Amino acid sequence: MLHKPYGYLSQFIYELKRKKKLLGELYDFPEGTMAIGRLDEDSEGLLLLTTDGKVSEQIRSKKVDKEYYVQVDGLITQEAIDLLKEGVEIGFDGGKYKTKKCEAHLITHVPDFGPRGKKIRDERHGPTSWASITVNEGKFRQVRKMTAAVGFPTLRLVRVRIGNVHLNDLKAGEVLEVFEFQIND
Repeated sequence: MLHKPYGYLSQFIYELKRKKKLLGELYDFPEGTMAIGRLDEDSEGLLLLTTDGKVSEQIRSKKVDKEYYVQVDGLITQEAIDLLKEGVEIGFDGGKYKTKKCEAHLITHVPDFGPRGKKIRDERHGPTSWASITVNEGKFRQVRKMTAAVGFPTLRLVRVRIGNVHLNDLKAGEVLEVFEFQIND
């Protein structure tokens, strides 16, 4: 288990010329370690790693929920939350895609994830709020596209849960070695 910090790619090898921060810089992982799923460079939170491809396939399946805490621009409304729950239309693969029904709710307390690697923005630009969104599909930048579709662009995205595995108090950049994942009840 890894709390992927902001600014890192969810991979160990990057062959393009631009210098990027990679997961291998955070910890001396065993040879053959791979990320299960991805979090984009701007996203943070729970990332499971394995050396077993079968485990990776199981966890990436649509049977496993992934929960994200999302800080959005503005004070997200219950109407927007209800739209997210029913599914919204987002751009995907050059076309339009309606997301599946999901769980979503307002978060009334500000989560304590610690400071992000890059400042989000100044409070003088208006209020922000937090929501929880749980999906079991994983289209490219899906959660970000979902919040934008309901009028509340994502400022910060942190994955807090995959199945029954929770981020808990793991700090950005910390690794917790486990020898098996209990993903579902």
